[in-house]
Amino acid sequence: MNVNIQTVRFDASSKLLEHVSKKIKKLNNFHDRITTIDVYLRLDNVAHQVKDKVAEIKVKVPRYAFFSKESSKSFEESFDAALNSIVEQIKRKKDKQMQAA
Repeated sequence: MNVNIQTVRFDASSKLLEHVSKKIKKLNNFHDRITTIDVYLRLDNVAHQVKDKVAEIKVKVPRYAFFSKESSKSFEESFDAALNSIVEQIKRKKDKQMQAA
């Protein structure tokens, strides 16, 4: 499993990177054939006073890719919401495969 974490328009703290890495490792519990995980953390609306923190997660498995994008006032909250969405997508896909088999 190849994990890429990219930050756009800011430098992430080690605490944030540790939070992301720890949560990403749990995805193996839901799908055992994950090949690549791309995480993008970026600031939105930089020109304005209010800066939304956006987290995008792309998970690739053989013949399929899952994607989620969430924004909130903190990176942890955005990332956790996006990760929950990815987990739900993986579960739905596995349920469909089980029913088809």
